[in-house]
Amino acid sequence: MVSSSRAASLYCALVFASLLLLSSSRKAETLAKGGDAIAYTVKGAQILERPCDEIYVVGEGETLHSISAKCGDPFIVERNPHVHDPDDVYPGLVLKIVPSLRSRN
Repeated sequence: MVSSSRAASLYCALVFASLLLLSSSRKAETLAKGGDAIAYTVKGAQILERPCDEIYVVGEGETLHSISAKCGDPFIVERNPHVHDPDDVYPGLVLKIVPSLRSRN
């Protein structure tokens, strides 16, 4: 006999798995039709489709120009007053990133 808490956990796991499969099949269907997966207006999907997190840690070989192009933020220097020289970017430097909506073409 299955306890009620175990049955509730199993039910929640099944619902979660069903929702996960449903959302992935809709995205795959949109891509198969030649559409853009970002076209959904669901706010939760926007979190998954962002190119960079709001807090960005510079990696090896990256420049402000490459980060700006990757993340869609042309104002990195203005938003990060601790960056005094744009050429002095090093791995481990923490930056605030705010992607522009126009960069998602």
